[in-house]
Amino acid sequence: MVAPSAPAARAAGAPPALGRLAAVQEMAALLRRLFEVEREFVRTATTLIYRVGAPELKYLLCQHVWESAGHARWLRERGRELQGFGAGEAVRPEVRGVFEEAIRPADGAAALAGFYGVLKPALLAAYRHYLAVTEPLADWPSRKLVEEFVADEERHAREIAPFLAESADGAAAADRLSALLAAEGGWLGLAPRLPLPPGLVLLSAAGPYAHPPTCNRAPYPTCSSVFSHDPAETPIVRPWLVDPATDARVIRIMVYVWLMMEMDAVDYLATVFYDTPGAPFDLHHDLARHLWDESRHSQFGYRQLPRLGVDLGTVEHSLDLYHILVQMPPHERYAMMTMEFEAGSFPVKAHVMDRIRELNDFEADTLLAFDRNDEQNHVRFGHRWLPVMMALFGDTRPVDDFVRAAQENFKAAAALHGGRVPHALPPATRLTGEKILRLATGAAAVAARPPG
Repeated sequence: MVAPSAPAARAAGAPPALGRLAAVQEMAALLRRLFEVEREFVRTATTLIYRVGAPELKYLLCQHVWESAGHARWLRERGRELQGFGAGEAVRPEVRGVFEEAIRPADGAAALAGFYGVLKPALLAAYRHYLAVTEPLADWPSRKLVEEFVADEERHAREIAPFLAESADGAAAADRLSALLAAEGGWLGLAPRLPLPPGLVLLSAAGPYAHPPTCNRAPYPTCSSVFSHDPAETPIVRPWLVDPATDARVIRIMVYVWLMMEMDAVDYLATVFYDTPGAPFDLHHDLARHLWDESRHSQFGYRQLPRLGVDLGTVEHSLDLYHILVQMPPHERYAMMTMEFEAGSFPVKAHVMDRIRELNDFEADTLLAFDRNDEQNHVRFGHRWLPVMMALFGDTRPVDDFVRAAQENFKAAAALHGGRVPHALPPATRLTGEKILRLATGAAAVAARPPG
């Protein structure tokens, strides 16, 4: 692609400066469209996470969201070097409208089919088009980025394929999205714009999107919480975590359950993206990193527990935090996560790390060290972004006052919405502290009960 000749630019009525940089501006405009698509994918694909059940799929979606956030960031950085990209970060209404329709199927699997059967393939095609039309040497920095993004998108398609299932709802969702994209000329707006089919009914026309009141953990059993003071009730026994008499092998299994249940954080943090459409892109970028970190932490437990003899089918998944936090405004959700749950976990986790070091388990030490490092970064994110998020919702209180109020609101919401999920498994079947003790040491649980 080359710039038009000076006579052509003059004939079109373009000022001389526009003619001189026409080739740059044309490619910058395409990069801008790609940035907006990647950015809106990050904001909306996160709504899939708490609606699908398989942990492996949740983890994969978190990874794809993080990688897409990286694409958007580098597209923005490269775009800022080029005239014509634009100074702002806003997403065009027509792009947002397509993604609004994509999230609307009530069934998470149907929504997944729309995202990965239509929107992501169209993005891959747009990246390939960019490579086909740009001048490879002149636009080398863009070309190298886009080549990498093409490889990522091709890998995403391979990775998601085992989770895609045919269904009538999924096919209908794909048809609606295909029609909307065709009406916009594709993601780049270069294809002929086709009229919407007569009688097309868009789910997004029915009203605003709302997060479901519960999250999907199928096929695993569920409960309200995996924490308690009763070793016959739950797998994590709070006094045992800090009791010097507790065998370190017991603590190791309990902390892996704790890590696996960072799935709670994955599900409720995923709700914050959609609820902050006016946030700076850098806020969503850091939220995407936070989300991917929590997903990795959950994978630590998901991977390690079977290696220690735990049947994952006996580990109930806790739903309380999602049920409570989804009832709270997004800036309060984020405050509780960063300023209460994560900041408040450091003393107990420090003790746990010291105890597990007694086992000379290098892998466990490594996983817990990276978990702690990540959590420290998340608290830093909270200090940076909570005031920004508060401003999005018009809250002008001092941050400390806001956090204290959020803590009180959480207690009130917990009284209404917490503790409502009964154990899906009977005591004889589900993993409990007593069973962890027998599994780890062969001892009777009564021997490790703390006094009183």
